[in-house]
Amino acid sequence: MADVLVLRAIRGNARNLDLSFKKLRRVPKAVTRLRALSRLQLRNNLITELPAELQALGNLTELNLGNNSIEVLPEVLKDLRRLKKLHLFGNKLDKLSPSVFEGLENLVFLNLSNNKLTTLPQEIYRLAELKYLNVNNNQLESIPSKLCLLQQLCELHLANNNLKSFPHDIGYLTNLKKLSVPRNQIQELPEELCILRNLRVLDVAGNQLHIFPTKEITARYIMKKLKGNSFNLNTGLKDYPEARKILDRASICALCKDSFLNTWLECVTFVNITQETSMTRPVHIIPVRALLCSYKCFNETGHEFYGIAVP
Repeated sequence: MADVLVLRAIRGNARNLDLSFKKLRRVPKAVTRLRALSRLQLRNNLITELPAELQALGNLTELNLGNNSIEVLPEVLKDLRRLKKLHLFGNKLDKLSPSVFEGLENLVFLNLSNNKLTTLPQEIYRLAELKYLNVNNNQLESIPSKLCLLQQLCELHLANNNLKSFPHDIGYLTNLKKLSVPRNQIQELPEELCILRNLRVLDVAGNQLHIFPTKEITARYIMKKLKGNSFNLNTGLKDYPEARKILDRASICALCKDSFLNTWLECVTFVNITQETSMTRPVHIIPVRALLCSYKCFNETGHEFYGIAVP
């Protein structure tokens, strides 16, 4: 069946080819004749390696190898210099060859989730155009400092790893809008997070947090329900009845509720939230004092807190 699809694609000089769910153990060599091919889907097969001849696909911009059996990052990838999207989720990768990154300078999207990676090479900084990086569900114990040189990076997903800390250079990720690191072993959020002015979502649930930044970021925790309202810094809730009503209705655990509902949130800034603010799950209010004083309940799983939304 796969051979028939490839033959049809050759006859039609196709730009897209989908060979997903075909139980392929190798990529058909005839695919390399599709010199105009821009998008190649090979997900959900049994592929373990890529043929060197694949370098002939010089116009390829998207390659999906998700859910295969690849153990070593194929060296031929560095010859696909126009590649913008690369899916390698759900394979058996335990390390990445640094040399492969040399030819992927145009890569914008990289999904490495659900592998066995314990480290990321420092050479990842060569992916200068990268905007989206997903390394969820691996075994990472640290983030290389040079990853923080990816100036175009907008989303960084690191859920379900073994991370204990952030590199202090994270402040260089000036375009970062979403940082997702739930269910790791992080104990401290670095002050450098305060520099990330474009950050919109910070998800740190299910860690072992004991220290939050003391600078401006602690004054910017918000909740989505405040859309259209504006409140000022260093102002108590008693001056804003509407804010008090929202806080009273918020889902705060019983352990913290009595302590914080009657306390002025002196370091909270409530700002206007526009329609551009969006979450994949409901965001409940998490007062700064609650965060600072209830690490135990915040770090536990199973509650309704998603993380932190930043205006």
